[in-house]
Amino acid sequence: MSPDNTVRKQSEETYDTIPGQSKITFLLQAVRDASAAEEVKQMAAVLLRRLLSSSFEEIYPGLTVEMQTAIKTELLSSIQQETSPNIRKKVCDIAAELCRNLIDDDGNNQWPELLKFLFDSVNSDSVNLREAALHIFCSIIWRLSNGCLPLQGILQSVNESCYQADDSVLKSLVEIADTAPKYLRPNLEATLQLSLKLCADTNLNNMQRQLALEVIVTLSETAAAMLRKHTAIVAQSVPQMLAMMVDLEDDDEWAMADELEDDDFDSNAVAGESALDRIACGLGGKIILPMIKQHIMQMLQNPDWKYRHAGLMALSAIGEGCHQQMEAILQEIVSFVLLFCSDPHPRVRYAACNAIGQMATDFAPTFQKKFHDKVISALLQTMEDQSNPRVQAHAAAALINFTEDCPKSLLIPYLDSLVQHLHVIMVAKLQELIQKGTKLVLEQVVTSIASVADTAEEKFVPYYDLFMSSLKHIVENAVQKELRLLRGKTIECISLIGLAVGKDKFMPDASAVMQLLLKTQTDFNDLEDDDPQISYMISAWARMCKILGKEFQQYLPVVMGPLMKTASIKPEVALLDTQDMENISEDDGWEFVNLGDQQSFGIKTAGLEEKATACQMLVCYAKELKEGFVEYTEQVVKLMVPLLKLVRGVSITFSRVRVAAAESMPLLLECARVRGPEYLTQMWHFMCDALIKSIGTEPDSDVLSEIMHSFAKCIELMGDGCLNNEHFEELGGILKGKLEEHFKNQELRQAKRQDEDYDEQVEETLQDEDENDVYILTKVSDILHSVFSSYKEKVLPWFEQLLQLIVQLICPNRQWADRQWGLCIFDDVVEHCSPSSFKYAEYFLRPMLQSLCDSSPEVRQAAAYGVGVMAQYGGENYRPFCTEAIPLLVRVIQAADSRAKENVNATENCISAVGKVVRFRPECVNVNEVLPHWLSWLPLNEDKEEAVHTFDFLCDLIESNNPIVLGPENANLPKIFLIIAEGVANESVKSEDACSKRLANVIRQVQVSAGLWTQCVSTLNETQQKAIQDLLNTA
Repeated sequence: MSPDNTVRKQSEETYDTIPGQSKITFLLQAVRDASAAEEVKQMAAVLLRRLLSSSFEEIYPGLTVEMQTAIKTELLSSIQQETSPNIRKKVCDIAAELCRNLIDDDGNNQWPELLKFLFDSVNSDSVNLREAALHIFCSIIWRLSNGCLPLQGILQSVNESCYQADDSVLKSLVEIADTAPKYLRPNLEATLQLSLKLCADTNLNNMQRQLALEVIVTLSETAAAMLRKHTAIVAQSVPQMLAMMVDLEDDDEWAMADELEDDDFDSNAVAGESALDRIACGLGGKIILPMIKQHIMQMLQNPDWKYRHAGLMALSAIGEGCHQQMEAILQEIVSFVLLFCSDPHPRVRYAACNAIGQMATDFAPTFQKKFHDKVISALLQTMEDQSNPRVQAHAAAALINFTEDCPKSLLIPYLDSLVQHLHVIMVAKLQELIQKGTKLVLEQVVTSIASVADTAEEKFVPYYDLFMSSLKHIVENAVQKELRLLRGKTIECISLIGLAVGKDKFMPDASAVMQLLLKTQTDFNDLEDDDPQISYMISAWARMCKILGKEFQQYLPVVMGPLMKTASIKPEVALLDTQDMENISEDDGWEFVNLGDQQSFGIKTAGLEEKATACQMLVCYAKELKEGFVEYTEQVVKLMVPLLKLVRGVSITFSRVRVAAAESMPLLLECARVRGPEYLTQMWHFMCDALIKSIGTEPDSDVLSEIMHSFAKCIELMGDGCLNNEHFEELGGILKGKLEEHFKNQELRQAKRQDEDYDEQVEETLQDEDENDVYILTKVSDILHSVFSSYKEKVLPWFEQLLQLIVQLICPNRQWADRQWGLCIFDDVVEHCSPSSFKYAEYFLRPMLQSLCDSSPEVRQAAAYGVGVMAQYGGENYRPFCTEAIPLLVRVIQAADSRAKENVNATENCISAVGKVVRFRPECVNVNEVLPHWLSWLPLNEDKEEAVHTFDFLCDLIESNNPIVLGPENANLPKIFLIIAEGVANESVKSEDACSKRLANVIRQVQVSAGLWTQCVSTLNETQQKAIQDLLNTA
């Protein structure tokens, strides 16, 4: 290609003027021209494939049949005759592209000659032809209806090519395992046997052995149920993975290294460990743990350190996938692993710390609760290993994992010992930093201190002075480039300690710390994009905001510029052909998503973590500062709204960005309120369309749920009139789609239960999928709640497009979660849209009353709440149904297990519903008979919202001197005192609740009568008496 831009541009313009049909002929001739330079032929092949990909329908059908036949023949001839492997592969891509376009939607192939050619080639003596055939098969396999693969020939080709130092055919087999695993079913045993043989053959190079293992591991992920029927071969593959993990080199300098090098992903040890992790997650612990347990135990007793190291790393690797099974024998595992913290070889001690740290994460908080004494002691002892800093640092890293998920109450008894050890090591390592420049252990110790403080919270106050001056000293003086990570971690540590100990303790140092941060911030523009201090700084500012509250507002002008700059990072993206991808490595910071049709979407992830953190910090500022953040709402909303549609499906970091964008919307509206309704409405109009569209298009269920939740909060905040007709039309269509998808997914799961590969582990996966679906259903309910509460009965005509789908949710044959949320939606219709709601009574009233005695407590709770709002808001038409509900509610309340943990919320909603019927519909019930029972059921301790309703009603009854409640000569007052005391002690009623003042007044009236006061208070225990006193002091 010409290096001259002008010449190249002219050539491109000339090419563009050539008619499409002529281009095909021209390009094919160029590819077949034996005298042409390889570079020219290569470019012609790429352009021809792209032409068939982008313009097939416009060009190919217009060619004569003779021309079409000639093109097919030429392509097959070229594959057979081309001597250049590179050009031959590109011609295969052209043939595959043409074939894909000639297969219709039913999988019928209009190029049968190609399939015959492929079958013949797979069985050919020529390695080149076998490789070419497999390459084309991989490209078209997902389009073929019958999926008939000549697998025996393919496997023979894989085997032979490996021993000719060619791994391209093996790579194609991995691709089939990834994209079309079920096509391997007829020859799965043979495929696995071959993969196992190649993996075990040490005469092959590492890459080939790893690729052979990759076939098995990929199948464990893409066809787990199918693979679980071949456990014997899986069991033989496990020792191969462990053998790879033993492939380590002796390195006398390893333990003294002050820089952590990145894992060598091409090494057998890393490949084996990764394979073990993935196969455990893919096949599950029930299959893998029995296969591997004995091997690991033998390795841990081997005199060669490499085996002990591999055994411990294997334990770390399988924790996630074998979680349930390992948890049952955790005592045995932990006791054994802790022994290796004293192993004579430093790399084994390192691996022991690794296993402890991984288990502390995988099995939290059970691990911390059961083994805190042994683990903390072992890690602190290992951290004293001064002659092996890398082991020291890893022990500190394991301690971080342990404390992050450790319940505060468990950590407190060890605080003195932890702090003493960490302080001694920090001081020693500070000296080493000054004298030798070593920093690895200090970096981890600083983070350990931060983690301990974060968990201990205010209990860290006595140790604050021990650390703060040293930490400030590090920030002031660690300015060299190689100390950037240490400085960043120390900034994080200071801010976490400040947050833990609180404003009062931190304030004397706050000014000095802020000045240090400000100085770093001022130098921010000089920091390189990959400087680790950036993300630490951004998070530290947000913590300072939480500590200082409104006083932080003064620093916003300094903070916001760099923060917005980081949040505005635009990632580098590219749409790439398969050929282009060969020149780009994921190690260069690119992530790819296969779009099919030989195309992938690539994104460079550099700076994305910082972008995600910055967006989360903007959310934090809006939440903490509220109207104090109003000056920045406009620029932040202009940044955040486009981020809702940031590239989906590539990086988990992108998901964090979209979640932050969604979270920010209602918070920014809250901030903007102070500017008045017009400004607020303008901001809402800017974000509303994007939010609705994102609900319709967001593929990640975790992100989608956050967007839906935020949208619902925005509607509640903006109220009636915030959605126009177009919004309602689009929203209605989207919600209808979500409900239809919910039912369709349930049908698909039922179909999977009939599949020949269905087993227990598949059922676990299906249950997880179902939970995800139900969570989205809860968010549909949230949005409908916000619409009903804002628009009342005038939104009912719009709701009718969803009515039959909601009715479908509450059918008796639906799962309990469907019925629960269907009833919740009808509860909202009754609560917010009555009396008009009664026109839908035929759909929900009978199911609601029947659901009061449902076997599922969640369904009972939703039904009971519905009866309560019928009484409170429903109107005259609901009277007979309130009467009918009372005996059903009483039956639930008086059941023997009604106060059991799983039933208590439903029971309390039933009690509240009875109270609401008595209060708002007394004509529906014998008040004199029911009221004494109702009083005996109080207080409500679990459902705080319903507890406030019941206390409110109780106040009404007492203030009106209701004789049934007060009893003859106020005999029930001690019981009422007990109800109030328990309500306050359990925080069922709080000082900010309106009824708390009324309850306090009741108590004050009793105080006037000394005898009655003594009688009431004497029945209370010490906690209850304190609760009464607290109520009097605060209300």
